[in-house]
Amino acid sequence: MTEASSRQSYAFAFVMTTSLFFMWGFVHNLDPILIPHLRRAFNLTVLQSALVDSAVFVAYFVMALPAGMLIRRVGYKWAMIFGLSLFAAGALLFLPAADTHRYAVFLAALFIIACGLAVLETAANPYISMLGRPERAVQRLNLAQSFNGLAATLAPIVGARLILVDGVPDAQLQAMPESLRQATLAAEAASVKGPYLAIALVIMLIAVIFYFLKMPAVGAAGGGAAGQAAPAAAGSALLRAMRKASIRRAAIAQFFYVGAQVCVFSFFILYASQAAGLAQVAAADYLGWGCGLAFVCGRFAGTWLMKYFASARLLFSYALACAGLSAVAMFAGGMAGVAAVIGIAFFMSIMFPTIFALGIHGAGADTEMGSSLIIMSIVGGAVLPLVFGYISDATHNLQYGFAAPLLCFLVIAWFARAAAREQGAQAAVANDGVLQHV
Repeated sequence: MTEASSRQSYAFAFVMTTSLFFMWGFVHNLDPILIPHLRRAFNLTVLQSALVDSAVFVAYFVMALPAGMLIRRVGYKWAMIFGLSLFAAGALLFLPAADTHRYAVFLAALFIIACGLAVLETAANPYISMLGRPERAVQRLNLAQSFNGLAATLAPIVGARLILVDGVPDAQLQAMPESLRQATLAAEAASVKGPYLAIALVIMLIAVIFYFLKMPAVGAAGGGAAGQAAPAAAGSALLRAMRKASIRRAAIAQFFYVGAQVCVFSFFILYASQAAGLAQVAAADYLGWGCGLAFVCGRFAGTWLMKYFASARLLFSYALACAGLSAVAMFAGGMAGVAAVIGIAFFMSIMFPTIFALGIHGAGADTEMGSSLIIMSIVGGAVLPLVFGYISDATHNLQYGFAAPLLCFLVIAWFARAAAREQGAQAAVANDGVLQHV
């Protein structure tokens, strides 16, 4: 293969893998639309509606380790195709979920989608990280994750107009006979069928493209002798990865980061409706054009700033900023609180890819299992929203729920400080080596 064709192969593989970041970002950011939609359709409390996030992020806990083993056995490409297949199957399950009007079936569909996403994220994050020069891994991953942020902008805006239909007013709904009321709510719930059918078709098309795509080999995964590891060897690799302090700290930080992100995005529409009195569609626009656009701008800005500042130090500063803004969201009402939450979206934008890249940096043969552990910790997205919902229901004030993300950002600041010390020590060792050769 010539140098030019090799560059083209890397570039196309990067583009196609980055498309996965957009697609899982899009479907994840439909969840904040689903929560108020299903809350009305099934008359749920805040805590019960948080089960949408729990169904999604429990799947990451269940699938992350099997995904790592799958990557070691069949390689990144086939793992991605398998993840896409689960993604499409879960999206198609939304059709019978809407037809039967059962909350449990919606949760099952979300769980299956998330199983596919867990495989995709376990494969795509390290693949992008290793697809090029090691010293550019954090920037490369932030660039790919920027398209995840773009999806966070578009999904609420599009989803609100397709899913949050203008239904019967609540007062009129409550006055209906029970059978008619249930039929009306079932008809409203059916608005999810078109969007999720379209998502399933797009995902199947992407899977077909991956089937024919020749992807550059990176790292140790990819089948062959290394990929045929026995379960005992896989278990040994997992224990070895857990012994690395950077991977352990990254898994803890990612648990709290994902929990914080899910709290901020998933409850934004409810927060804006209660704290600022916004209508749901208007709140969804603020979620898209406000939080989503701030998130994607933060990703691009953070990628640029990492040319001049160490990634761990930038992460530390951003975590403290998010903690402060969470306190504002707790105690400031009206549009000031909404603005604070939008600010959180900007500053938390670099956190997932930066924590991930810092965690697996220098992991070598432990990269796949380290990646699995960090992706597994995404289960924080299932736990922290329940804490948010419990605090909100107990205090009868959704704003106080922001105590949960405030705690999360303080944990991320702890991780960033430890990573900054590690980066500083590595830089000192590298400088000593340079001086010895002078």
